[in-house]
Amino acid sequence: MPIAQGDPFVKPNQMAISKTSKILLIIGGVLLLFFVIGIVAIIAILSAVGKPSIATNSVLSLNISGELPDYVAEDQFAKAVGLRQEQSFTSILTQLRKAKVDDRIKAVLLNINFPGIGWGKAYELREAIADFKTSGKPVYAYMEIGMNREYYIATAADKIFLAPAGDLYVNGFAAEAMFYKGSLDKLGIEAEVIQIGPKYKNAPDQYTKKEMGEGQKEVINAVLDEYFKQYTTAIAETRKKSVEDVKAIIDDAPYHAPQAKEIGLIDGASTRDEMQAELKKQLGYGDGQELNIVHAGAYKEIPSDSLGLNNGQRVAVIFASGAITMGSSNDGTFGGQMVGSDTLVKAINDAADDKSIKAIVLRIDSPGGSALASDQMWHAIDAAKKKGKPVVVSMADVAASGGYYIATNADKIVAEPSTITGSIGVFMGKPVMKGLYDWLGVTNQYTMRGKNAGIFRETEKWTPEERAKMVDQTNKIYFDDFVPKVAAGRKLSAERVNEIGQGHVWTGTQGKENGLVDEFGGFEKAIEIAKQLANLPADKDVKRVVFPEPRPFFETWFKDPDASELKEAKAKSELVEALPEDIRRAFRYMEIFEQMKHGEAMTMLPFELNIR
Repeated sequence: MPIAQGDPFVKPNQMAISKTSKILLIIGGVLLLFFVIGIVAIIAILSAVGKPSIATNSVLSLNISGELPDYVAEDQFAKAVGLRQEQSFTSILTQLRKAKVDDRIKAVLLNINFPGIGWGKAYELREAIADFKTSGKPVYAYMEIGMNREYYIATAADKIFLAPAGDLYVNGFAAEAMFYKGSLDKLGIEAEVIQIGPKYKNAPDQYTKKEMGEGQKEVINAVLDEYFKQYTTAIAETRKKSVEDVKAIIDDAPYHAPQAKEIGLIDGASTRDEMQAELKKQLGYGDGQELNIVHAGAYKEIPSDSLGLNNGQRVAVIFASGAITMGSSNDGTFGGQMVGSDTLVKAINDAADDKSIKAIVLRIDSPGGSALASDQMWHAIDAAKKKGKPVVVSMADVAASGGYYIATNADKIVAEPSTITGSIGVFMGKPVMKGLYDWLGVTNQYTMRGKNAGIFRETEKWTPEERAKMVDQTNKIYFDDFVPKVAAGRKLSAERVNEIGQGHVWTGTQGKENGLVDEFGGFEKAIEIAKQLANLPADKDVKRVVFPEPRPFFETWFKDPDASELKEAKAKSELVEALPEDIRRAFRYMEIFEQMKHGEAMTMLPFELNIR
């Protein structure tokens, strides 16, 4: 609308400001465009420079250390500007797979230093090392200090070396269970819960008891027996000893490096230079020649397809890592990853709708979580199967409770003997804060309409009528949803599922015996089965395509509507990183428990199994 001269509502410099703003916007837009073009150009130039040159007779050096989450999406922008990216467990498996067929790589060196993986992944890593060794190439393992898990991984190598001043703590297994009722009592907080199968579905026990119940003792002892058998057998087979001798060695541990060499647990109490000198001799290096070492960070730049791998028909790979929750996947505030129903459902739907995708491999490393989110993921898998896409589940360290809920609809389930699975059960509850509020001098007054309107009051325990309602809700989720889905997926009767369910935790070995698992193996076994189900040639590789596709840096941080929430969560996460791990673990469980006050049922592993 034209502005009349002398209009009292128009300031004299309004038009001038408008023109200035437009000019500034244009300049800003041009500068931003040049900035984006510059970043894209840098990435393109760095990509065009070429992949690292690998010399003949090289040694691939892999660091088996750090958190090692199952999968970490590679950020091209971060790589271009030299930002360090977290190493993933599946990346290590990929490097071993490439090195096996790469004629330039003649050996692998494992630098083992407190990897943050469980016993399922440790077993899978040993299998991957054994597969690499079928190429005839040697594997050396080096440790500065070796605990049970570190040494277990190292036993897959041809030779094991320990720093001269290092120690080997192969002194048996100890399973730790933490309980917070004493702390809650001091705070005046009471956890009120309902659980299906109270003997085994004892996740709330951390907040309602001060010690293990009979069911938890039974399960943990069974798991320890299974792990200890696998552990002693592996040492006996690789170090050429009897199982009885290994048990005696464990009972007399720990050992200083020279002692460990003397009794045959390691091949050398050596410095890295001494170990490398022996490796050079084995590989035929001449005097004075430097050992050609290729580090994993550089070797990642060698494309798998350049070695004849990861090509052919496309198979979708979807990772479900962390506790299960509604919404988007994210890094948990108190450590660990969270798998969100929105993210996973969309990934499954996209893979199912992509006509070039011949099968789906769902990699699960989750103790469970929200029953509703788990059910949504189950339905997405069901829809994918109806569209003709075979679905194979690969279980990592743990796929239990909600993690098993989503797995049970797969065509095939693959797990390691050491995988923790099962825990078919449900619990609901709420924190009762009255004691804390009384101590703080806080009073609550409720005005309600409806007989059960106060069912989630934080200051009051459930009345008998309210508790009866919540018991009914819990039973419906367990008997009408969870049990029938497992029965249909595993071709078992509902009675049998309830018998092996009720929150009972099983190892992969026990799960296979009970019909919860189809075959033993890791991620590569799942790929092999997916090829069979999709009628793809067994002797040809497939292209593994990760869903959802990793988002570029700019999209994640500038266009994502949830970016502010992600940044806030990241900031919180950085604040709690300084806390001891046991405290962070307690906070993680409290965060999940907090969800229940809104009526959310939980299908969660009864305990976080921490075996040292």
